[in-house]
Amino acid sequence: MDLTGDPVGDPISPLEQALHAARALVLADLVAGEVAEADVVSLVEDSVVERRWWVEQWPEGAGYVAGLVAQDVQDALLERYGRWPLCPVCGSGDPHALDVEPELGTDPHWVCHKVGVKVAALGSLGSAAGGTTTS
Repeated sequence: MDLTGDPVGDPISPLEQALHAARALVLADLVAGEVAEADVVSLVEDSVVERRWWVEQWPEGAGYVAGLVAQDVQDALLERYGRWPLCPVCGSGDPHALDVEPELGTDPHWVCHKVGVKVAALGSLGSAAGGTTTS
């Protein structure tokens, strides 16, 4: 029972926890890049729906969902609007997007492959302006 005396609902499954976390991390990075418009948020939701099916088929892949959702959104944005997220590290040359690394793994982070640095953990692009760590 909760504090009001009502029965507590079923606990959130690990699958749903992974999907909610993935959504939150990608949305945080979209907000940090000031691109979290309604149509872009819809791209996140579309990816979460597709990845729900994927992880239902392969439950051991729940730890990979956040990076996969980020890549899905990045690909969809490239098709519709252009590169995202743009690298905040390289101040000169052609603008280029960061990549999610590892491509299929846990602990996803944004990486600039041009200079070989980790820029930020997924969900932390807003704090990336302060500095980077080498990979």
